[in-house]
Amino acid sequence: MSAPGTARRLWALAEPFHALTYFAPECRGAAEGAGLRGFWNAYFAMRAAPLGAVGPEVVTAVFYNFAPAFVARRVPAVWDDVGPGAALEARLAGVDVAVRRVLGDDWVASDRAVEAMELAATAAAAVDLPGRPLAAANTAVEVPGEPHLVLWQALTTLREFRGDGHTAALVRQDVDGVQAHVLAAAAGRSDRAWLQKARGWDDAAWDGATARLVERRWLDGGELTAEGLAVVAAIEADTDRLAAAPWRALGDEGCDRLAGLLAPVRRSIVAAGDWPAGNPIGVPELEG
Repeated sequence: MSAPGTARRLWALAEPFHALTYFAPECRGAAEGAGLRGFWNAYFAMRAAPLGAVGPEVVTAVFYNFAPAFVARRVPAVWDDVGPGAALEARLAGVDVAVRRVLGDDWVASDRAVEAMELAATAAAAVDLPGRPLAAANTAVEVPGEPHLVLWQALTTLREFRGDGHTAALVRQDVDGVQAHVLAAAAGRSDRAWLQKARGWDDAAWDGATARLVERRWLDGGELTAEGLAVVAAIEADTDRLAAAPWRALGDEGCDRLAGLLAPVRRSIVAAGDWPAGNPIGVPELEG
């Protein structure tokens, strides 16, 4: 019941809704209004806010795939501009306005939004906290009762649960953050330019990671070898397996119903231009 493939499908459907926080102009405006100047100050403050006013070491550890120096240029300085509580308020305020623009007030007030919220909240309540720091921190975030905001927070908790598991899968294979990006680019999930710009790795770090992967016989001439393909597949399979547990709380029927409710939401966000093509998150494309 609720196989690992279900976790991947629901992640792909839900991620654009969560990612309004990063890409929607209303969310960037809310962050700026709270005192956060620039995309990356807003990103690090709002995503890390559930953890409290942590330092760059903690953010580097739990975000995993950002260059440490890239993190340290923003953290802990962002907490001088806005406290974690204000950052949490700003991210919800931005999401509220963005959702109303993209999906409309009718959807916000609809039975579909309420049903999606109930299903996602049931799954989020089933996350197992040990070893899942970002998911655990998000379970403690208090959210106003509006269904679309509860839905956003539940899907955020679930995507951070998946991300925590992905980190575990990478560590299991002894793949560090920059090597993970080199493998992702070689697998065609994103490209080097996007990933270096968005995660802060310079050419020396990228080329060093490439050389290490060549030594491991996972890369050859910039392409994944058979062994490299197998390792990438194993990491993704482990990630899906480790993400599956909360979805079992819904069962197959509940998961299918939530997928059906999220599919038009995802389409609307993509159509509105709030899900940039080729972004570095690496979510698989969906037909339709």
